[in-house]
Amino acid sequence: ADGTGNCMLDILPEPQYVAALNSPEYYSPAVNGETYPNATLCGAYARVEGSNGSVIVKIVDRCPGCPEGHLDLSLEAFAEIDEVGLGFVPITWQLVSIPLDSPVRFRYKAGSSQWWTAVQVQNHRNPVAKLEFLNGENWQEIPRTDYNYFLNASGLGQGYHTFRITDIFGSTLIETSTIYLDQYNPQAIDWTGVGQFPPPE
Repeated sequence: ADGTGNCMLDILPEPQYVAALNSPEYYSPAVNGETYPNATLCGAYARVEGSNGSVIVKIVDRCPGCPEGHLDLSLEAFAEIDEVGLGFVPITWQLVSIPLDSPVRFRYKAGSSQWWTAVQVQNHRNPVAKLEFLNGENWQEIPRTDYNYFLNASGLGQGYHTFRITDIFGSTLIETSTIYLDQYNPQAIDWTGVGQFPPPE
């Protein structure tokens, strides 16, 4: 959770209850009988059950050496479910939707412009399945990279862009950027939406 993991999420405050997801489920997660693209579970929350208790963690990275079904927990999270010194323990885990008291956030990746645009969705209570932008009168899907950005290699064009975010439960949010995108931006640009996904039915 130091900002360098595969999900490229921001540094989290202490204590860091986080996890790295095994590679098979990072690249091809299956939820409720449907398979999603790589990095779909970045930023998702999971309840982990162990011998000594349970903990809710945020998925912030990929664990290359972990077999399917496994999570690599931070020390803080591990201590909530078992003895840290054991190192490797049996667990069960499932995705959960937690209440968030703030809206979704967005980041244009450093280097983004009207000609090459990478967008990350942050602070979402449910995993993001799809991101689209309004291209004229039509919604156009933006492909997702394995480093948790949605990338349009030819850019989204100049202006304030309108996005439609869909979570894995089918709920959607429509958000319009507060950033006017035009020339090359050497630094990342953040902006905040107005909505948040509802809990799943």
